[in-house]
Order: sequence, then C-alpha cells, then structure tokens
Amino acid sequence: MDSCGKLARDSSISPFDCLLFDLDDTLYPSKIGIAAACKKNIEDFLIEKCGFSDSKASTLRVELFKTYGSTLAGLRVLGYDIDSDDYHSFVHGRLPYERIKRDSQLRNLLLSITQRKIIFTNSDRNHATKVLSRLGIEDCFDQIICFETLNPNLSKATRPDEIPVVLKPSLEAIKIAISVANVNPDRTLFLDDNVQNVAAGSALGLRTALVGKSSKSAKADYTLENIYNLAQIIPEIWNTTLKENDQMLGRSKSDIDTLLTAATVGA
Repeated sequence: MDSCGKLARDSSISPFDCLLFDLDDTLYPSKIGIAAACKKNIEDFLIEKCGFSDSKASTLRVELFKTYGSTLAGLRVLGYDIDSDDYHSFVHGRLPYERIKRDSQLRNLLLSITQRKIIFTNSDRNHATKVLSRLGIEDCFDQIICFETLNPNLSKATRPDEIPVVLKPSLEAIKIAISVANVNPDRTLFLDDNVQNVAAGSALGLRTALVGKSSKSAKADYTLENIYNLAQIIPEIWNTTLKENDQMLGRSKSDIDTLLTAATVGA
C-alpha cells in the first residue's frame, strides 16, 4: 500500500491538506445585508452607467446572473465595454462595510486549523481584503484566489465579448483555483454557500461543504448551518498529528470544542 493510501485510511490523520473558503455569506451571515446592498448597487450601475430604466434594472440583473453567472459577464457578452475595475469600484465601493464586525470566535476557529487555508471568491481582491480586515482574520489565510486570479487577461481584450469572464460556478474557475492553489482535489475541502458552486467543486473531485443551509444537499459531502458548526460537523479536520520529541501529539475534538467555547465566552 502506498503512503497516500495509508494516510487516507488512517483515522488519526486528517483527510484534508487544504481548505478552500468562499468569502461572502460563508464566513459571515447573509442577514447583515451586504449581499442585498450589493444587488442594489448593481441595479444602480445598470441605471446610471448603462442607461436602463429603474423598472428594467432589477429584472435584467437577475436574467444576466442566471444566464451568464454575473451581471458584469453578461454585459460584456452583450457588447457593453465595461471595465471590471470600474464595475467593482461602483458595486463594492458603496457597500456598508461597517456592518461587518470583528469575529473572535471565527478567528480562533481558523487559527485552530493547521492546514493551508485559502480564500476562493468571485469578488475582486480589494473587496476580499476589506471584508477579511473587518472580520479581523486577514492574517488567517495563506492565499486569496479572486476575480483577478480567475481573469488575468481580461484587460487585454480588444472587444468586450472577446475574452469571457470566468467565475464560479464554471468548471473553468474551479480548475484555475485547483491549479493556482496547487492542491490535490481529493484532499481539499471546499466550503461555499452556493449549491451550484459546491456542485462544480464536487464534479472536479473536491470534497465539499455547503454552508448556511439547515437541510442536507445531495450536491455536498457536508452541510453546515453556519461556519461555527465546522468542528461539530467535520471534526476530522483536526485529526492532525505533530511529531515532537519522538512523541505523536494529536488534537482531539474535545480540545477544539474547549477552544471554541472559550472563544464564544470571550467574544
């Protein structure tokens, strides 16, 4: 039996070498209203920058999202010469970031995970860094895979429809993330609040967790009501061992539960 096989079958070793985290509505709850504000800003962009009527903007936003994966992607396919930086500056620049508060419980949870942790978001890097900073977890991740990572050549297009915008849940976006992160999909846990994103990850071999849902989904290996349930639902993340003075030291689920309880009390 090869060493990889031994690792996969040893219950004392975590099955995960890396965790890919979505950002918005995954690491903080949707109820704070960032997503709703973003939708409103997109509709304002359609009205102010593209000349659509108030009555058309909401319907168009939904249609473009369903058909092309995002409003920006749809507008470019339709021939609108929209600069992605200008779009993100408008849509994200007006967001009520003050609603996002520091989260010591989330920070302690992330710090207790010894594997590589990577953000994988459709948002632009500026938005991602702002959100992570507001949450107080900007130093908890090894890497950020974002809009710029998925679309490095978009600015080189001579026509708006020449280079398609790549975003989750496209398989191309998942492939890029796997390549950039340099991970083994079978030993990587992908956490996202969107069922389609999770399904795409599963299709390419990632282990998946659907966040923010109370009922199980056939598209995901795990389902979490919120990110704080991580230790309870997927305790095997912490089945890591460290060799120190020729002794193997393990972190049990009870150790993690104690840590999280302390974090909650001190929040």
